[in-house]
Amino acid sequence: PTTVSTLSSTPLGILVLLYHHCTTFLASPSLLSLLLLLADLVLAFMWGLVQPFRWRSVCRREFPDRLMDMVGRKNLPALDVFICTADPHKEPPMSVVSTALSVMAFDYPTDRLSVYVSDDGGSEVTLFAFMEAAMFARYWLPFCRENGLQERSPEVYFSSSIGEKSDKMKMMYQAMKEKVESALQRGYVSGNDLIATVEELAIFKKWKGFTRRDHPSIIQVLLESGKDTDIMGDVLPNLIYLSREKNINSPHHFKAGALNTLVRVSSIMTNAPVVLTLDCDMYSNDPQSPLRALCYLLDPAMASNLAYVQFPQHFEGLNKDDIYGGEVKRLFRINSRGMDGFSGPNYVGSNCFFSRRALHGIRSSTLAPLDSHDSSEPRGWGSLRLDSVMKRAHEVASCNYEVGRKWGSTIGFRYGSLVEDYHTGYRLQCEGWRSIFCDPERPAFAGDAPKNLNDVLGQVKRWCIGLLEVAISKHNPLTFGIRNASLPMGLCYAHYAYWGSWCIPLTIYAFLPPLALTYQKRLFPEVFDPWFYLYVYLFLAAYITDLVDFLRTKGTIHRWWNDQRIWMVRGLTSHLFGTIQFALNHVGISTPGFNVTSKVMEEEQSERYDKGMFDFGIASPFFVVLGTAAIVNLSSFVIGIARAARIEGVFNEMFLHLFLSGFIIVNCLPIYEAMFLRKDGGKMPGNVTLISILMAGFLHLIGYFMFTN
Repeated sequence: PTTVSTLSSTPLGILVLLYHHCTTFLASPSLLSLLLLLADLVLAFMWGLVQPFRWRSVCRREFPDRLMDMVGRKNLPALDVFICTADPHKEPPMSVVSTALSVMAFDYPTDRLSVYVSDDGGSEVTLFAFMEAAMFARYWLPFCRENGLQERSPEVYFSSSIGEKSDKMKMMYQAMKEKVESALQRGYVSGNDLIATVEELAIFKKWKGFTRRDHPSIIQVLLESGKDTDIMGDVLPNLIYLSREKNINSPHHFKAGALNTLVRVSSIMTNAPVVLTLDCDMYSNDPQSPLRALCYLLDPAMASNLAYVQFPQHFEGLNKDDIYGGEVKRLFRINSRGMDGFSGPNYVGSNCFFSRRALHGIRSSTLAPLDSHDSSEPRGWGSLRLDSVMKRAHEVASCNYEVGRKWGSTIGFRYGSLVEDYHTGYRLQCEGWRSIFCDPERPAFAGDAPKNLNDVLGQVKRWCIGLLEVAISKHNPLTFGIRNASLPMGLCYAHYAYWGSWCIPLTIYAFLPPLALTYQKRLFPEVFDPWFYLYVYLFLAAYITDLVDFLRTKGTIHRWWNDQRIWMVRGLTSHLFGTIQFALNHVGISTPGFNVTSKVMEEEQSERYDKGMFDFGIASPFFVVLGTAAIVNLSSFVIGIARAARIEGVFNEMFLHLFLSGFIIVNCLPIYEAMFLRKDGGKMPGNVTLISILMAGFLHLIGYFMFTN
């Protein structure tokens, strides 16, 4: 009831506030009143875009046992799993191996299961790791079945108290891990590492003269279900390693290009009607997740226009209060449920089961593989290792295959944005496809969120740039999206597309009111002024609604507080720098390109994170902005309180300024601690602190000329 009444009266309050700003500006035009109007216009705009997520939220439940009774295990469709990795030093090969082994151990017919690993880093160590994994799988898969394991990632299982008791299997895994990590440390695979056939040894000779951006395609069938069995004599799933051809003169389209290569190669080799995309660190946490997805994909009532079933991303290892907002609860759960009431959730890049036909834009009343009439890629039959199959697979993995074809525009994963997941899901829904959000009680997949603050902010900056690339294009959600999907879906996708605009109000409110407080220039109404109560109401309404939404999805007060803090931090850093970088790119000024988020964490850094301590240990421009905002608000608050203690009436006159600076100071406590109190490796570097103080002084100087003339 509180949320409903708040939502119903908030639009009127927002309109009244904007009216107040407009009349104030027209009566006495000034830069200050214009900036406040701009800030509140953007806040009102973003508030409007977020409302459709609350209109029709849906929760679903699946019954895999009923599916098995109706379809039967022998009639389940084939499944191709795509796992992408791009840098063996930021995405350790053993982490990728554990993810692959966890899905190879799905509770699913192994003769219908194929796992493809795309190595965009072109690393011989990654291939070596998967050659070792292929041997280990012969023991691991029977072990999972016999013991009824739910967590089938060996890395996760052997790190648990239960896994420590499995001495023999753990020793095998540790031996494999040591060999792979030793090769990674050396940077190459030596002859002593290998226990392989002459053919497998020859493959490593291809790496001579290799660079990440210039090399031929490599496709290696490591396991073939028609020939390879485990130690119990049961068929093993297919396991295929792929490193697509790269050429410095040909665009490779980052992850979207890798996924499209996987779509084509897999259509030649196995052509499963269902495709699962997974991040390399997002392991299977429920072996029955394919059956849950098939509850929808095999439903005749929705099969003809169902493009994908999206599971939420769930992160393990977050500290108690999730100081960096790593759950990303709104994106992965709250908003996905809201979109599911319309055409379905957006694609979030991992944990997603696609209908292969949807990726080709082909509708069908049943879930079926492609045939020769559906696509230019002919289907391969028989052994995966046949020369004809391998020759055609190499052809479709070449740099030039897409030239003159519609890949990335109307077929496959869409190009034109760094956030290929958002762009692909959005375009599919604009073409009339729908999706389903599947969020079972036990998370289907789990992984690790970035636990380094600079990596967290860098990742969000990259998202911001990619989203703006869609917003400033002919596929703008407010025009193209509303026209081709629906009004609610267009608004939902626009909410993400304009994420970067959060930097406008957050930057204005972080610096303008405290500077005004320093020079006693009132921007907001004083206490007991009727307009004062409007500001108080809108602040409380926004925060209460946000808190209720968060708690409804099993959040906690402490996690909510950190979540709203990291929202403000992103606005001043990721969104601000992302918007600036996008603008520079748009006018032709070169800026740094795509960076893979590191999955590696130092031991001391991990310990600080587990204790709930923010990590500011590197000299990052993000931290300069945060430090500057923290110093400006602290100094202004001290000056304002001192003045209010000496001069009667100042407290009432400047109360909203004092409250806003005080609120920011409370949120900045970890920053002050890192700047002035801490001595560990996570403290703010001295040069960053010094620059922040100098920048704060410079802003106060600018404030002097703005507010005293």
